[in-house]
Amino acid sequence: MLSILEKRGYVNAVAGERDELDQLMISKRVGAYVGVDPTAPSLHVGHLLPLMSLFWMYISGFHAVTLLGGATSQIGDPTGRTITREVLRSTVRKANMVNMHYQLKTLWANMEHHARFQHGYQWEWAWRRELVNNNTWMNKLTILEILKVLGSGTRIGTMLGRDTVRNKMKSGDGMSFAEFTYPLLQAWDWWHMYDTKKIQLQIGGSDQFGNIIAGIDAINHIRKTHYDPTVRQEHDDPLMKPMGFTVPLLTTASGEKFGKSAGNAVWLDKDMTSTFELYQFFVRTADADVARYLRLFTFIPLPEIDGIMSEHEQDRSRRIAQHRLAKEVIQMIYGTKEAAEVETQTKSLFRPVTSLKPVAIDDPNAPPLNASMNPDAPHISAQNAPSSNITLPHSLVHNQPIARVLFTAGLVASRSEGHRLASQRGAYIGGRRGADPQMRDGLDFTPITNWKPEETSNYIIDGQLLILRVGKWKVKVVKIISDEEFDAQGLDAAGWKEWKEGQKEYADYEKAKQDEERMAADVKRNRGHQATLARRLKDRPHMDGAKEERFQAFMREKYRMRNKDEALTYVDWLRKERELERSTRKGSGEAV
Repeated sequence: MLSILEKRGYVNAVAGERDELDQLMISKRVGAYVGVDPTAPSLHVGHLLPLMSLFWMYISGFHAVTLLGGATSQIGDPTGRTITREVLRSTVRKANMVNMHYQLKTLWANMEHHARFQHGYQWEWAWRRELVNNNTWMNKLTILEILKVLGSGTRIGTMLGRDTVRNKMKSGDGMSFAEFTYPLLQAWDWWHMYDTKKIQLQIGGSDQFGNIIAGIDAINHIRKTHYDPTVRQEHDDPLMKPMGFTVPLLTTASGEKFGKSAGNAVWLDKDMTSTFELYQFFVRTADADVARYLRLFTFIPLPEIDGIMSEHEQDRSRRIAQHRLAKEVIQMIYGTKEAAEVETQTKSLFRPVTSLKPVAIDDPNAPPLNASMNPDAPHISAQNAPSSNITLPHSLVHNQPIARVLFTAGLVASRSEGHRLASQRGAYIGGRRGADPQMRDGLDFTPITNWKPEETSNYIIDGQLLILRVGKWKVKVVKIISDEEFDAQGLDAAGWKEWKEGQKEYADYEKAKQDEERMAADVKRNRGHQATLARRLKDRPHMDGAKEERFQAFMREKYRMRNKDEALTYVDWLRKERELERSTRKGSGEAV
């Protein structure tokens, strides 16, 4: 196995003796692992190299484990850094963890499908793989246990002498105690899997050699000195030794770090780097690098790679090797269908326009139409699993029936389907039932029932994150923002337009209702005023026609403008009449 990995270029440096590792891998189906911390929302192409080593061991019959560092990501690996990592908010860290968990799960399923049906590898009983999260054991671990089991074998001088510590203290912003102890946490991960799963081999990037050595020293110390005699190994068995190796740091022929495009990482998430962009990234591979990348990133046999390169050399402008490389990578990550679509898209864009032909709807080679009435809820499998991220407005999640939330998130084709699925307990929500149902650092899911609308809010993490799942592959990490922010960003969701129209109709109904109530109150008040006015009109001396008309107009005006506490009497009328007579006489020159 080691010779196969070396021929393909996966082995950079062996932690231990090369011959001992070779003999170990010949003598037993040794367990191996690759660890990934979810400090970003997605894997990038740089993660593929150690994972490809693990994939090759898996299809060769070795026990392969992928470790997701849900616990260690809270600290962050300081290796190769001079600036301390920014502390991620709880919601961001949990969203990253969920995204990467299902990304790795999908990647493993697609890889196995690709190896079996594209390259003829047959499933064997020895094929065994696991995806684990160190939250499972780290959340139960006490610092006393670490100090008792591992602390006595850890030397401060050795840890201070590591390049990462020296560089960060000399050229960076200093080394925190949390960062200083990161290698101990990584070593404990390996020890736990060594003890419970017999994982003896760690595979890491070129910058992980120091951490691998620290892990080997820790395991050798613990297995010889553990306080539990059932765990302690009295005799040094060569076939039980922990070992490891690193993969090479890839750079292009121009010296640029592999996996970067214009300074940005090339992600393995279609929302962050589209399949077309990923395809083009590999198509742009330099001729000097393409043979090496075919060995590293594909399952193509070495003799066949030689044949591809011979054909490529006959006409480099056709980029035969680059297209084969890009197609193989897309097939392995996203599946055969996605690879065929992006290959067709590429050919359509880079061929003369006159060669394009319309595809008939009944063409058997045409892509299948979406039979779902909800475009957000297509049929899902491991080969076409969509992005797990979605943003929804507050009003479509809070205090909404869970069937509507499932529909809005794109997990079901209709609300009735969501209701039926919840009734059958076929959907799940991140968190546990109890006094505090919010999801902690583990991947815990609770079956959904048709509970009261307000109960869904109990599972929302920090008021802005909800995690939903249907089946194995349909997962949605829902980011919740305000309605105003949702509209300002120009976003849309299933049922959002109808919701806004319904809200507008409700607001119009409420306004009409208030107007009606106000008019009724006015009528009632006016009726009271009119009755009082009638009584006042009776309580007065007899007047001639003009004076009577002025009196009634005055009273009406008085009732319309008066304060509720103001008394209205005949004296007011007399005062008004006197002022009128005085102004009339003054205007005519008569003595007042």
